Order: sequence, then structure tokens, then C-alpha cells
Amino acid sequence: MNTSIFLVTGANRGLGRETAKQLAEKGHRVLLGIRDAARGADTETAFRDAGFDAHFVHLDTGDGASVETAAGDITSRFGALDGLINNAAVHYDTWERVAEPDFAIAEEAHAINTLGPWRLSVALLPLLRKSPAGRIVNVSSESGQLSSMTGETPAYCLSKLALNGLTLMLANELKRDRILVNAVCPGWVATDMGGGGRPIPEGARGIVWAATLPKDGPTGGFFRDGKPIEW
Repeated sequence: MNTSIFLVTGANRGLGRETAKQLAEKGHRVLLGIRDAARGADTETAFRDAGFDAHFVHLDTGDGASVETAAGDITSRFGALDGLINNAAVHYDTWERVAEPDFAIAEEAHAINTLGPWRLSVALLPLLRKSPAGRIVNVSSESGQLSSMTGETPAYCLSKLALNGLTLMLANELKRDRILVNAVCPGWVATDMGGGGRPIPEGARGIVWAATLPKDGPTGGFFRDGKPIEW
């Protein structure tokens, strides 16, 4: 099996940690993008103690300077990257309504859930373009589907709707570079943010599927459990 290098954001817990674990179990090198340095070091230690090829990368996706620094760090330390999993997200604001918003929450959700993946994808494009199998996976949600949009959870829903749009745009732009770009809805998962639902490993499997697609795999799609769903 060929070994690839994957960066997973928000890798210290929940879906991000499990996605990194499943990729590592397949023999891949995983870069653990985590914004808290202490948690990052602890996560790296836990992965290495389990026998995985794992490396902490200090990264706050909501901070443009941090994104650029992390991209430079990955370039200097590893010189390569095959896959980017944009998983880090904030503010599942179920207490909010679109007509009574807290715009500070909306702005932070947009900065981390949408602009973060955008900035990071662009910053890492030089490495992804060199890969024989470049992949970008945007961890989205059915909350970002136009077909189910309501006035509830506005900050999170709009940020994921925009992330879906970014997925389509990047997929179209990067076809020439043979980089596959897809969005994945892991379903309602029992994470700290999700608060219940299916086991975390089940949700992560669909993300890993998209990250390890073959060269003739789909691009510009929205998937759950490896099957297309509506935008």
C-alpha cells in the first residue's frame, strides 16, 4: 500500500481525531492540525504511543497568520502533502434564529468554518499540486443543504452552505491539477458539538473514504457514507 500524508484540522477530538486515527491505521502519515499547543502535544504523544506516524502542527484555522505559518511549517518539515481534511468547526448555534442573530457568533463561524478551509486550501495548493493523488475533503453538514434550510442555527447553517459552495468552486478550478475536492456530511454524530446520534467512527469512515478516493474518483460532490446527497 502506498503511504500518503494527510493534514486533519481539529484533530484533537471528535471526528477530527477519529479521522486521523483511521487514516493512521491504514498506514498513512497524519499531521494533526490543532490550535491549542498543549492538546496538540498530548494528541501527538497518544498517537505515537499507539504506533502511528503522527505529527502535531500548530494551527488555528480562524487566524490567517496561523494558516500561513502552518503551511510553511508543513512545507519545511515534510515537503509534501497528499490530502487536506478541513474538519475544524465551531458554533452549532441551536439557540439562535436568523431574525435575532448574534453577529459575533456568525462572524466567528464564518471565519473558522468557511474562510479557514478556503485559506488553508489555497496556502497548501503548492504541495497538493505536487501530489500524484491530491485530495481536499470539506467536512460539511446536512445543515448546509439548501433543500432543508430554515431560520434555525443560522451561523452554522450559513457557514456550511458557504463551505459547500467553496467545494464546488475549488473542484472546478482544480480539475486541471487532478485534485479531487468533495464535501462530506458525516451525519448526526455523537461529538461534543453534535451531542448525540451515530458513533463517531461511523461518521469518520465517510470522510476517510473521500480522502482516499482513487484517481478516477468523483470530484465536486456532496456525500454521506460514500453516497451522493443533495446540495
